[in-house]
Amino acid sequence: MKRVRRASTKPELLIRKELHRRGLRFRVNHPSLPGRPDIALTRARLAIFVDGCFWHRCPNHGVMPKNNREWWEAKLRRNVERDREKDAALSALGWHVRHFWEHEDPGKVAEEIVQLWRRLLSEGAPDARSRSGV
Repeated sequence: MKRVRRASTKPELLIRKELHRRGLRFRVNHPSLPGRPDIALTRARLAIFVDGCFWHRCPNHGVMPKNNREWWEAKLRRNVERDREKDAALSALGWHVRHFWEHEDPGKVAEEIVQLWRRLLSEGAPDARSRSGV
């Protein structure tokens, strides 16, 4: 498990590339936020997580290992619980949280993020809109 990448996975990189191509600038693994979001759009207070199908129990692709089943069940259940805890902590700080699965199309994910980012900025303070640039 030491070799499992914690940050900058291939799906994350593809989504970040698409967001950058669309003109968005963001923080990666923002250290001062709960859960260190994979992508943080600070002006809109939008935290993005790209969840792995195995580690976060994707309903379509998540599979349970046959060996040590009880241990894996507890481990993966705790991962999902931790996701909910960090979502609640971010929400309490006024952040909007969005999760995407690693198998989702990066272009569609990026477009959804851009639309949400624009909506959040337009709903936010008037000074945020004037600085948005997009």
